[in-house]
Amino acid sequence: MNRVERVRAGETASIARMISRIERRSDGVADELAQLHRAGGHAHIIGVTGAAGSGKSTLVGELTAHYRRAGRTVGVLAVDPSSVFSGGAILGDRIRMSALSGDDGVFIRSIATRGALGGLSRAALDAITVLDAAGKDVIVLETVGVGQAEVDVISAAQTVAVVSVPGMGDDVQAIKAGLLEIADVHVLNKADRDGAQKAYAELRDMLRFAPRTDWEVPIQRTVAATGEGVEELATRFDEHHEWMSRTGELNRRARRTAATRIRWMAEEIVLDRLRDGEPEFDREVDQVADMSTDPLHAAQRLIGAL
Repeated sequence: MNRVERVRAGETASIARMISRIERRSDGVADELAQLHRAGGHAHIIGVTGAAGSGKSTLVGELTAHYRRAGRTVGVLAVDPSSVFSGGAILGDRIRMSALSGDDGVFIRSIATRGALGGLSRAALDAITVLDAAGKDVIVLETVGVGQAEVDVISAAQTVAVVSVPGMGDDVQAIKAGLLEIADVHVLNKADRDGAQKAYAELRDMLRFAPRTDWEVPIQRTVAATGEGVEELATRFDEHHEWMSRTGELNRRARRTAATRIRWMAEEIVLDRLRDGEPEFDREVDQVADMSTDPLHAAQRLIGAL
């Protein structure tokens, strides 16, 4: 079997090697991804986001264990901050989920943000394609805790869970403008702490200002450290997926994701062609610098030349 066939057969080592090829942008990987893309479209992709320290990794670990007990295969992509030295992922999330290693039904990988402001990189999106084609029933995308910039998670996930904890204070207010609108499920983790009822009430009040849809966004309390509420959370996710399938929202979100990925890819192709050192680019840089033209017309000429 070739590389694509081995990935589609679900071979763990082949999946890992394919994602490494994606991160390195190895020769031929684009054609392999095209084949894998056509084989996907079956996984439930869940995005888990929220403030740092909200217990996302522990929650994802417990959620994964629950899915495995139910006989469902899981892929976990933990998006970590990039190392300032190597550009690679710091691997903190994968270390914390090490208890799940050794289970052939679980694949866990840390992906570096590589400076992506929205918390996602092209490699993360392509890794979802790989895991989907490999037959994973559920793919969990845990994004780095960087606040409102994480709204890019909607470009990849079908169901988005926003995790918060009691005692966040002003942090709860800070998620209003960005994360509130993208949540399909709100998770109040560490719900055994003092102030849990107050935090629940704040989230409930905030949801009154959210745009109205046929889906009523639930608030699920969990204690990830003990597994409390995790089974109920998985049920909320399944209910949301069933609602999307029934109403056509699943297709609408698939189109949204496709449109976003095409735009990102087009931007990357253009930027790759407009590198410093190219004669046409340098000529336009000189003309903008000496005020003989402006940036807009310079950009239009360069894009037109492509």
